[in-house]
Amino acid sequence: MTKSEYVRVGTTYYKMVNQPQLRGGSVRKRIPWSVETLRQDYGKNFIAEIPKYDGFCTVPSHTDYREEIDHFLNLYEPIDHIPAEGEFPHIESLVRHIFGEQYELGMDYLQLLYLRPIEKLPILLLVSEEHNTGKSTFLNFLKAIFQDNVTFNTNDDFRSQFNSDWAGKLLIVVDEVLLNRREDTERLKNLSTALTYKVEAKGKDRYEVPFYTKFVLCSNNERNPVLIDAEETRFWVRKVCRLDNDDTQFLYKLKAEIPAFLFWLSNRRLSTEQESRMWFRPSLIRTPALDKIIRNNRSRVEIDMCEQILEVMNEHDIGEFCFCINDLLSLLENTRHKVERYQVRVVVQDLWKLTPAPNAYTYVTYETDYLPQLVYRAVKRTGRYYKVSRAFLETLC
Repeated sequence: MTKSEYVRVGTTYYKMVNQPQLRGGSVRKRIPWSVETLRQDYGKNFIAEIPKYDGFCTVPSHTDYREEIDHFLNLYEPIDHIPAEGEFPHIESLVRHIFGEQYELGMDYLQLLYLRPIEKLPILLLVSEEHNTGKSTFLNFLKAIFQDNVTFNTNDDFRSQFNSDWAGKLLIVVDEVLLNRREDTERLKNLSTALTYKVEAKGKDRYEVPFYTKFVLCSNNERNPVLIDAEETRFWVRKVCRLDNDDTQFLYKLKAEIPAFLFWLSNRRLSTEQESRMWFRPSLIRTPALDKIIRNNRSRVEIDMCEQILEVMNEHDIGEFCFCINDLLSLLENTRHKVERYQVRVVVQDLWKLTPAPNAYTYVTYETDYLPQLVYRAVKRTGRYYKVSRAFLETLC
């Protein structure tokens, strides 16, 4: 045992240990250690030689790591890969499989993680209802690259008030995410753009730290793994297809190629420039998988409104529909769900962002006629009406 395996931070002594993991390997831990135990084990002279720091800091870097910064001990963990020129065909095939037609953007994402760890990046959500898609392999690949700076969380970890075990990590990954409560999703979104965060551990005071953590989530639920609103720009959702084969040694092959991959990332030129707070321009990372989740997160009232108006448009072959709130309420009486006036107003004004005509004008709308069968009859009315287009509604339904 040497003094370098112990440190004193402030007035507290810590023992540096490598905690064994279930699947092999270990995780670096700092365990509080009593000065009396040190004295009993090694004598009082040993204590005086233990390295001393004024406090902790968290300064992430993978290419210029420093353990001590201005007498503070860096909590960010170094990675032990030594970049070396070479080939990485298995890593390339995995990235192509995960990101598909957005391969270059995926490489940008990984390059930014490696070279600019404090950069804000979108919440990456991988979805697929199929098995053997490589989602978990990708998470384990990220863990293999960034090692102790990646932590696997559960859904309940996001709801816990104690967060000291993950607040300083580069990546938080969740293998089976299901955050379908509004408060869960809001917390996740706020964390993804937060510059600072309050760290809280059991029995200790809360304190504020810089926050740069990114999130990578996986789910077998393609419809509503998280609540995503229509205007949301913080999520990058990729649907991952099933792998053609199941190579049980694939992860080991990936790990062997990491030094060559990091060397290549260090010399690669980014294909994008920063165009938003999450680096990528929102339109670049918008996918059909994201649109599917947004559609499935719409309220029953909004879906009924959308379907009812489209039914009128189809019957009369029109591209725009004019209405006042009472007109829609009358049409929605045909649905099985009771709809309140305020619910319609919230959808029209807050979600669809429609504004009424500046003054009361004559407009043509449609009402239900049950004789001899259900049809929609055109009527003229006067009021400050709203107007919605078929193209807009078809993006919602």
